Amino acid sequence: MTLPPLATAADLAAAGATGTDEAMDMALRRASARVRAYTRQDITLASGETVELPGGERVLRMPQYPLVVDDANPLTVVELADFSGIEWTAIEGRDYSRLGNELTRGYPWQAPTRLMGWPWNRAQGVWAPKVRVTYSHGYTEVPDDIVDIVVDLAVMNLSNPGNLREVAIDDYRQVFASETIGGARLSRDHKADLRRYRRPAFSVIPS
Repeated sequence: MTLPPLATAADLAAAGATGTDEAMDMALRRASARVRAYTRQDITLASGETVELPGGERVLRMPQYPLVVDDANPLTVVELADFSGIEWTAIEGRDYSRLGNELTRGYPWQAPTRLMGWPWNRAQGVWAPKVRVTYSHGYTEVPDDIVDIVVDLAVMNLSNPGNLREVAIDDYRQVFASETIGGARLSRDHKADLRRYRRPAFSVIPS
């Protein structure tokens, strides 16, 4: 899936950047890729994505956030039994509670018996070893601080497309910032601003 840039050419132009349409598009795509790689987040809205997550704990954390749950974007959570192929659909408010990007497994709403079949005989109050989730996530509008960082990186990319360290013509000499050499990189301040959007790395199996 190709993700859209996190800022627009109009944002770049408003920041005073100049360049061909192709150069501005590439600068935005490269800057957006840097931000996404650091945060490990898609950031833009994605609807109906299905992933398989490792369970076995009481809390199940969604890999992408914020979660978007409404009539147009339902949240479907299915626990998967090992090897047997049996599936169990968990219901919010009955089997689990949702807070932010965390789904906390509750205890059975009634006493389990053998007649209920799986998962009557597994540990109570924890998720199955594997859980399949279909969910929507991201922002309908990219937060302003992320747009600012993407524009900042894109401007640096446009200022030094040849990845030069310095240019000297007669008595004129220009030295480029080290961050622009080899493609604009996130600075320490950029990373500090993005830290609240960053998620820890863990395994996700796309379905």
